[in-house]
Amino acid sequence: MKADEILVKRIYEPASKTDGARILVDRLWPRGVSKVEAALDAWLKDIAPSTELRDWFHHDDALWSEFRKRYFAELDKNLDAVAELREWAKKGRVSLLYAAHDEAHNNAVALREYLLR
Repeated sequence: MKADEILVKRIYEPASKTDGARILVDRLWPRGVSKVEAALDAWLKDIAPSTELRDWFHHDDALWSEFRKRYFAELDKNLDAVAELREWAKKGRVSLLYAAHDEAHNNAVALREYLLR
């Protein structure tokens, strides 16, 4: 996978032709977004961090490094979900969509890093 083929985007930003396949990678549906506005190609709930990990992290920048380690360990055990996302990526550009306010420290950013390593 090429870095420029895996984008990360807040779901609250308008859909664009350059997004490629739009894949929501959060476990929970984002507040205030209709299914039409989301314009999703897929919603991969199972690739999101576990509820326990998400609650532990709570978007605390100080926990970012440890969050990534724990999330990568979860992904290593979740091969079916990772394989499904890789199949989407084989077809072309994908946008990993997330709802968090923090654009630098969220599961989509970590997931992109995981896929590119």
